[in-house]
Amino acid sequence: MHPKNLSIHDYTYDLPEDRIAKFPLEERDASKLLIYDGSTISQDIFKNLDQHLPPNSLLVFNDSKVIEARLLFQKTTGGVIEIFCLEPLDQYGDITRAMIQKGTVLWQCLIGGASKWKRGQVLEKKIRKDHQEIILRAKYIDKAAESFVIEFSWSEDSLTFAEILHIAGAVPLPPYLRRQPEEMDRQRYQTIYARHEGSVAAPTAGLHFTDRVLKKIRHKNIDMDFVTLHVGAGTFKPVKTPIMATHQMHYELINISRTTIENILRHIHGNIISVGTTSLRTIESVYWLGVKLKIGGATDLHLTQWEPYELEKYDLPAEAAIKTLLDFMSKKNMERLLSKTQIIIAPSYRVKLANAVVTNFHQPQSTLLLLVAALVGGDWRKIYDFALRNHFRFLSYGDGCLLWINTN
Repeated sequence: MHPKNLSIHDYTYDLPEDRIAKFPLEERDASKLLIYDGSTISQDIFKNLDQHLPPNSLLVFNDSKVIEARLLFQKTTGGVIEIFCLEPLDQYGDITRAMIQKGTVLWQCLIGGASKWKRGQVLEKKIRKDHQEIILRAKYIDKAAESFVIEFSWSEDSLTFAEILHIAGAVPLPPYLRRQPEEMDRQRYQTIYARHEGSVAAPTAGLHFTDRVLKKIRHKNIDMDFVTLHVGAGTFKPVKTPIMATHQMHYELINISRTTIENILRHIHGNIISVGTTSLRTIESVYWLGVKLKIGGATDLHLTQWEPYELEKYDLPAEAAIKTLLDFMSKKNMERLLSKTQIIIAPSYRVKLANAVVTNFHQPQSTLLLLVAALVGGDWRKIYDFALRNHFRFLSYGDGCLLWINTN
């Protein structure tokens, strides 16, 4: 069945409120770890992850860093306007460039209390850096289909927008946690290897990793590499349509180096394990971009939602797709691949590059649960039933699992 015809109501389960982890454990790697080997299920502790990974594997991490994307402004009348920064306007090229803008910048945002804010109206917020008072302004410029265009400006134009967000913003915790962010969230809702600012949600599978876990993985001669996919708020967007054909997936920005793609090529006949659904979506997108180039259909290096299912008829071997992409990058003198992906991985999808994924437990009726079902087939119910019976903690601050792809 084409995933367009899937009913989201077939991918649900009962998630009691007390199974949602509202806070992280004191130690990151003390989380439980469920292991699915393609047929059977067992459990361990995350700090022992290395014992369940074959030597000479490649682990692919997402090193995107969460920005303090949530800003609160108070109107002179006393009403509060909440601004949630989604992504910069296209004119900046990428998030990195937008984050280093000084003095002023334009962003697509979600607005809480938008009905109280008129187009053209400027809100002000006083913030402090050291002993200096800075005025941060937000001007309502325009309304898009599902967001608003907001112009931010600030009185100290030696500061970048990243610095302004760090001073004035709050960690954008997932809405299902139903609590206000605390100071510890600035550190715990961030992987220890996060480098490139731009995500408005954490790549949560990576939250379990500690220096101790990484050291044990290296000691086992397991290679590690990094991609960057900036996670958008769309990762929490519920599927509101009964049939997937009418659900619009969100675009996410990916950034991956040529050396990382070469590393994937070297491990293509071994074991490639993606840490998180975002890493998986990134490397699978890399494969399909290679296919587009091979068949001569690449007018741009972006991947839309249903393209993989349209391109599957070409059945291009993974090695050929990756080599085609690398050849293209060499001809264009590209050291990094910058792209957008809208890929939806759902049942009937055949994974091209990964052999396993490390991930958390996801919401009922979500696109992330569809991704899990694409990897393990109908066993997703068995896996989630096991986790519920054995008191695993769910969602962003919850426990983890290692899922080997079911090739049956």
